[in-house]
Amino acid sequence: HTHKSFAGGCLHVNVMPGLVKHTWASYMTNSPTVIVMIGLPARGKTYMSKKLTRYLNWIGVPTKVFNLGVYRREAVKAYKSYDFFRHDNEEAMEIRKQCALVALQDVKAYLTEEGGQIAVFDATNTTRERRELLLSFAKEHAYKVFFVESLCDDPDVIAANIMDVKVSSPDYPERDRESVMEDFLKRIECYKVMYQPLDPDEHDKDLSFIQVINVGRSFLVNKVQDYIQSKIVYYLMNIHVHSHSIYLCRHGESDHNVEGRIGGDAMLSVQGKKFAGALKGFVEQHGLPDLKVWTSQLGRTIQTAEELGVPYEQWKILNEIDAGVCEEMTYEMIEETFPAEFALRDQDKYHYRYPGGESYQDLVQRLEPVIMELERQGNVLVICHQAVMRCLLAYFLDKSADDLPYLKCPLHTVLKLTPMAYGCKVDMFDLKVEAVNTHRDRPLVICNDVVPTTFLRRNSFTPLSSHDQVKRPRLYSAGNPPQSRRPLAPFIPSMQSFEDPEGADTVGRRGFCTEESSIAQECAGSHTAGTISMAFEIMFETWKHEHTPSTIRTTD
Repeated sequence: HTHKSFAGGCLHVNVMPGLVKHTWASYMTNSPTVIVMIGLPARGKTYMSKKLTRYLNWIGVPTKVFNLGVYRREAVKAYKSYDFFRHDNEEAMEIRKQCALVALQDVKAYLTEEGGQIAVFDATNTTRERRELLLSFAKEHAYKVFFVESLCDDPDVIAANIMDVKVSSPDYPERDRESVMEDFLKRIECYKVMYQPLDPDEHDKDLSFIQVINVGRSFLVNKVQDYIQSKIVYYLMNIHVHSHSIYLCRHGESDHNVEGRIGGDAMLSVQGKKFAGALKGFVEQHGLPDLKVWTSQLGRTIQTAEELGVPYEQWKILNEIDAGVCEEMTYEMIEETFPAEFALRDQDKYHYRYPGGESYQDLVQRLEPVIMELERQGNVLVICHQAVMRCLLAYFLDKSADDLPYLKCPLHTVLKLTPMAYGCKVDMFDLKVEAVNTHRDRPLVICNDVVPTTFLRRNSFTPLSSHDQVKRPRLYSAGNPPQSRRPLAPFIPSMQSFEDPEGADTVGRRGFCTEESSIAQECAGSHTAGTISMAFEIMFETWKHEHTPSTIRTTD
């Protein structure tokens, strides 16, 4: 429960003590889940763990990796050789078991006390005894368990993984590559002696798991139990380990950019057309013959791509964030016409949803198929929009929801993203074509004044029922005539309390009685926004006088 207040263009949110605020995605699982990695060393377990964690956090599910190697290095400061991993080294075996128990206590704290929803237990977990320990731990605390086993017998893949990742491991400071390879191969042999893969036919047939075979050449999926497990499977089946680069840029500067307006379907300015030409030179200079080009269905990205002279794909889901009633307005106009909305967005830009439009959180959901395609494609150039580019960047750079809406994505600049073993390398190319600055910095001051309750409106802590946008693109390039801008709806503050993009029964949810709900239904038949607003305003004032101020709260 939160109480939000507004005054003087600022918003303050008081969160009730003892409650942790989560997004809607935190509740996609009815109980926390422990993802247990399984596999011999150098099979890509940590690679998958990190990518999966980045993806789940990006879609709004609080997730954290617990890498047992980190705990082991804390317990044993200096690694000497593969002898530590011999199954007959009883002292080392006890140390490794204690490290696992300490890690599980941290898993418990994260899922029980810190608001986590998914913990990734990144270790070899190659014996049934260890997996039974993990299952007992999960059962004791009512956690779900999903196993991810990486099976690989391709010596080239294993050798490449050792060279790419293990050479730089903290276990091997200042060791030459040959000695690292020799020691690590012997470490793998130590694990092979005790390795018991998952048995889908008999012993493990009742467990939920996916087996990833030879880095994604084939998969075996068993007994997926819930939505979040299906998301995990879907993601793991789409990530491919291959060398490629992703190029992100915004469209060329548009007429609306020059005027300071947001949204709409404006065409390129003079400077924007210059950028389109410069982008063509950039692509030719970098010699990318197999480059795929993606755009949105809005005219300014299409215009930018047309200049390249190569085939391109239009993606509707790459369209800019829908600003709803604020489309084609400047920020000054929004602040003057919708002061409460302006303040609400500054308070929580990621979750804030424009009336009749979208939030950044909605946009992340919409862009998920794009991420899946980018993961399995080769070199791709995505010509998109500021909010869209921020969401894509946040995924690849592992940025939080708080930071995402403030990532800098300047016009006329190309970002080259090259996925690495455990991260992403970023190269920035300024194409030296002047453009306006459309970036707005994060507000530095949060006011503590009180807001009239009529300004409260629900942000996007619940998902949209449909990802289809209200705004339809106007494709001038397809021969459609320009459409005139629709008139702005009058600003009626009281409507903001009851707007529900999903079409849910918000009136009933707000706590109004049956009689008042029937008034709303009668008003819903009217085609006049002012009539509906007035009825809602009367209903709200009636309800407000019947309750003490301490009971006036909203549930996001």
